[in-house]
Amino acid sequence: MNAKEYTREILRLIRQTSPGQEEFYQAATEVFESLVPLLEEEHRYREHSILERIILPERTIIFRVTWMDDSGKIQTNLGYRVQFNSALGPYKGGLRFHPTVTLGIVKFLGFEQIFKNALTNLQIGGGKGGSNFDPKGKSDSEIMRFCQAFMNELHRHIGHTRDVPAGDIGVGAREIGYLFGQYKLLTANFEGIVTGKGIGWGGSFGRKEATGYGSVYFAEHHLNRHDMELKGKRCAVSGAGNVAIYTIEKLHSMGATPITCSDSRGTIHHPKGIDVKTLKAIKEVGRESLEKYAQLHPDATYIPLHKYPEGGHATWSIPCDIAFPSATQNELTIVDAKNLVNNGCKLVNEGANMPTTPDAIDYLREHGVLFSPGKAANAGGVAVSQLEMAQNASMQRWSFAEVDTRLFGIMKSIFDTAYETSKEFGDEGNLIMGANIAGFRRAADAMIDMGAV
Repeated sequence: MNAKEYTREILRLIRQTSPGQEEFYQAATEVFESLVPLLEEEHRYREHSILERIILPERTIIFRVTWMDDSGKIQTNLGYRVQFNSALGPYKGGLRFHPTVTLGIVKFLGFEQIFKNALTNLQIGGGKGGSNFDPKGKSDSEIMRFCQAFMNELHRHIGHTRDVPAGDIGVGAREIGYLFGQYKLLTANFEGIVTGKGIGWGGSFGRKEATGYGSVYFAEHHLNRHDMELKGKRCAVSGAGNVAIYTIEKLHSMGATPITCSDSRGTIHHPKGIDVKTLKAIKEVGRESLEKYAQLHPDATYIPLHKYPEGGHATWSIPCDIAFPSATQNELTIVDAKNLVNNGCKLVNEGANMPTTPDAIDYLREHGVLFSPGKAANAGGVAVSQLEMAQNASMQRWSFAEVDTRLFGIMKSIFDTAYETSKEFGDEGNLIMGANIAGFRRAADAMIDMGAV
C-alpha cells in the first residue's frame, strides 16, 4: 500500500469511528493529504502507527452543565474538553461558548491545535473545549453562574502542567475571570490554569491582541517573500470579535486600510478605513450589532444578512487586495473565492480556524492567490498564551513591547518553517503542505521517542 492509499485508509477509519463529525473529517483530510510526500520518504511514521494514534484524542471529556438563569429556572448545557495530544507539553487550546458547539467541532479544533502549537516551537500540546451555551442575550450574572458551573466539572481535568485552556469564540476576559475565580475557590490554588487572565492577576500584556497582531505579522512576512508589503493595501476583514478587532488595529499601524468587518447579522463596508475606537465601543463595551457603526459613520455602508450573495459572504464581494477571514470555520466559500479572484485579491490570510472551504482553497491557489493557512497564520494567540504560562511559572511580567517583539519573531519563524518545508518537499510556497508537515513531524517525532503510549 503506497502512502496515498494508506492515508485514504485512515480517513475511511475516521468516517467509521466519528460519524457525522464533518468538520473533524475535513480537518483530518487536509492534514493527511498534505503528509503524503513525507510518508513516502519517512517510513518510521507508518512503522510506529502515528497516523492511527494521532487521529484519536488521548482523552475526551463530555459533561452536563446545570445552572440557574435570572428567573430562577434551571438550564442545562453540554460541556466538552478534548485533550488531543500531549507529546510536546500540556494540552493547550481555547474554550468556545456558542450554540453551534458539538463534539465534532471541538475535535476538529483540537486536532488543528496539535499542529498549530507544534509550529510555534514551544512546549505545548493540543486540546480544545467548550459548550453549546450561548452568551448572547445573557446577563452578567447568568454568564457568571454558567462559568462557575462549567468549572465545577472542568477543574478535575486541568492543571498548569496538565491542561491550560484559553478563550475562543464567546469566551473573553469576562468569562476567563469567572472561570479562574471558580477554579481558585474549588482548589484553593492560585496558579496559571487558564490564559487570557487580567493583567492585574497573572495575565500577559499583548495576549488580547496576539491572534490579530500575529495574523497581520504573518501576512506581512508572506507578502515580503513575494516583494510586496501591507502598506497601502485595502484589506477585507470578516468578524468583529477579538481576532478581527486587533487585526484591524494592527493593519492601521502597518499602513494598510482595513475596509470591512462583520458579525452574525451583517457586514460593514467603510472605504476610508474601519474606525477601531468605534468598533471596540460597539463590540467590547456595548456588545451591540454592527448596524450601530453605520449610524455613527454615515459614510459607511451596512449590508444585512439577507442582502448577502447566494452561497457567499458580503465581505468577500467587496474589492480588496488582501482578505483576512477572521470569524469562524467554512465562512469563505467557492462563491467568495471567485469574487476575490475577479476583484484582484493577492493574498488570503486565515485569522480564524479553517475558515476557507476546500474547494475555495483549490480555486484560490489555481488562480495564483497566495494562501496563508490558519494553523500557521493565527498561531499568535496560542504562542502568547504559552508566554503567559512562562511568566506565571517564573512569577514575572514582561512589558508589552517585549511580548510583541517575541510575537513578531515567532510569527516569522512559523512562516519560515512552513515555507522552507514546502520547498523541501517540492512544492515551494504551498504553506498548507509546509505547515502540516512541519507541525506533524515535530509532534510525531516526540510520540516515537516516548514509545507506545
